[in-house]
Amino acid sequence: MTEPLVSRMRAFGTTIFAEMSALAVQTGSINLGQGFPDTDGPAAMLDRAVQAIVSGANQYPPGPGVPELRQAVSEHRADHYGLDYAADGEILVTVGATEAIAAAVLALCEAGDEVIAFEPYYDSYAASIALAGARLVAVTMRPVEGRFTFDPDELRAAVTPRTRAILVNSPHNPTGTVFTRAELTVIAELCQEAGLIAITDEVYEHLTFDGVEHIPLATLPGMRERTVMISSAGKTFSVTGWKTGWICAPASLITAVQTVKQFLTFTASAPWQLAVAYGLRNELEWVSALCDGLGHKRDRLMEGLTAAGFEVLRPSGTYFVQTDIRPLGFEDGLELTRRLPELVGVVAIPTQVFYDHPERGRHFVRFAFCKKDEVIDEAVTRLKRLSA
Repeated sequence: MTEPLVSRMRAFGTTIFAEMSALAVQTGSINLGQGFPDTDGPAAMLDRAVQAIVSGANQYPPGPGVPELRQAVSEHRADHYGLDYAADGEILVTVGATEAIAAAVLALCEAGDEVIAFEPYYDSYAASIALAGARLVAVTMRPVEGRFTFDPDELRAAVTPRTRAILVNSPHNPTGTVFTRAELTVIAELCQEAGLIAITDEVYEHLTFDGVEHIPLATLPGMRERTVMISSAGKTFSVTGWKTGWICAPASLITAVQTVKQFLTFTASAPWQLAVAYGLRNELEWVSALCDGLGHKRDRLMEGLTAAGFEVLRPSGTYFVQTDIRPLGFEDGLELTRRLPELVGVVAIPTQVFYDHPERGRHFVRFAFCKKDEVIDEAVTRLKRLSA
């Protein structure tokens, strides 16, 4: 029998998140790998989901999403960013941001097109681009003065006549960088010069620290009409299992993406949509408190990792801290993370798996701080054994 998997997907096996989470379960290790919180979202929002189920919201909702959520998203975009998106026609509810990214790439990219992404990049980007028969062109982010950033000249050099789109993730997973207005301006100018579509992954939009502002690319001059703006309830409200996301974009782009999305999942779960609509309208103070708490957890983990001998880069957003493992005498993050459960009983994620050029990220390891304080403290205690 021939290989059953189509050739364009043969480079993709089990995700690193599944591999490392399974390793955590098998070994009883502390999981600082996969980015999911170990506490639930706002209680009143959870109750709204239960009420929706009990009251009968258990059949197919409208394909674009329930009107309540689309209206709440429209209000949120206007209130927070001054962006005017019509609830009918310019907002599409998806099964999380992962589906939104896949549907956008499949809808907007032809086979042979090129899509620029900043490496290290979230692993679904490469898979979605491969599914479309397109080609990912990676622009490397490197540490400069304690934060990851890109070289504008390298970004410009990545554009060719075949470039169709650019994937922009800010706040950025896995580096924790929040792109500045100057960095976004470089991207915006390039998109307009080359006629590119921007697909923006903004799922950590409310989780930034130290007063750093998240600036949506769509707010820059000339960008609303060419940007597919993706958000999600999972990270905002600590309900990653709900898989409820949305896209905001001009009507022509929404129509294109919905044409594909309807044949992927058709629609998204109605009870979660109704609960998230409530959350967007009533629970943003809870989100602010969540962000403050995560900032303290970030500092707690950074201090512990520094004491354990890692070189630590300070993230401005997301759930994650990047570390350089070379001060501890290690060179290969993939090898180290596969041994960490045996060595000290902790699971982390090797950053090199998020690169087209793995050698550029070989010495970085990512740790998640969206965990209870006692879990972070115990993980740090164990990690300190590495220096011995």
